[in-house]
Amino acid sequence: MEAILTAVIPVVIIGVICAVVLVIASKFMAVKEDERFPVVRECLPGANCGACGFAGCDGYAKALCETPGTPTNLCVPGADSVSKKLSEVLGVEFEDVVEQVAVIHCAGDCNKTQDKVRYEGISSCEAAKLLFGGKGSCTYGCLGFGDCAAACPQKAIYLRDGIAHVDRSECIGCGICTKTCPQKIISLVSDVEKAVVTCSNKDKGAQTRKVCSNGCIGCKKCEKVCPAGAIKVIDNVAVIDYDKCPDCEDFGVCAKNCTTGCIQIADLSGKHRFTEK
Repeated sequence: MEAILTAVIPVVIIGVICAVVLVIASKFMAVKEDERFPVVRECLPGANCGACGFAGCDGYAKALCETPGTPTNLCVPGADSVSKKLSEVLGVEFEDVVEQVAVIHCAGDCNKTQDKVRYEGISSCEAAKLLFGGKGSCTYGCLGFGDCAAACPQKAIYLRDGIAHVDRSECIGCGICTKTCPQKIISLVSDVEKAVVTCSNKDKGAQTRKVCSNGCIGCKKCEKVCPAGAIKVIDNVAVIDYDKCPDCEDFGVCAKNCTTGCIQIADLSGKHRFTEK
């Protein structure tokens, strides 16, 4: 019995000493957290999409509390409602959020293009791209396996006729799909815009015509007729400068003069605008 006590007592004493040291250390070395952090974090939707430019909602909340001047309108998925809550909690002026929606710059479905090979590998865009750039004859277009659809937290992307489409009534503009697409043909556009280029093919016109009837052939008709100078053909494909597009004096003239119809006029209202209605 004496031998057991001789072994146990030192261990208990050492444990007590360590516990006291840890308690003291936790008091003196504790990092004080801004009391506003939990409240600010609660205002954010928790999508952790990174659209705000920070490492998830925690990172954005920390910046709002610790860095004066951090804008309260960076949470696109949360839209104006989140910005209003943040401005109230932080006691700053409300800042309007520029709501965005995802746009897929490819309309080369199975009716406008064709496959060059029969793909029987893993059902993934990223995997298919490793095999000769995908199964489609256009190596710039949508690969059609739905990696973006699988990643979308809102289930706002679906596959139809071999390519991905966006259900804008469900899109919150989180941007997760833009990071997921291996072709990089998905971008976020302000939901007040109307004109969209539905092609990403950078080949010359003759080659593009061979692989897709919807492809931009770089004829520059849109560039010539645009009164605002909002469209430029870059790397053989039309690109819209949306900062100039709202100033257009003859809206829709680009789509009317597009040789292949790859420039389309569409209602880009996203989920937030539908909710407002």
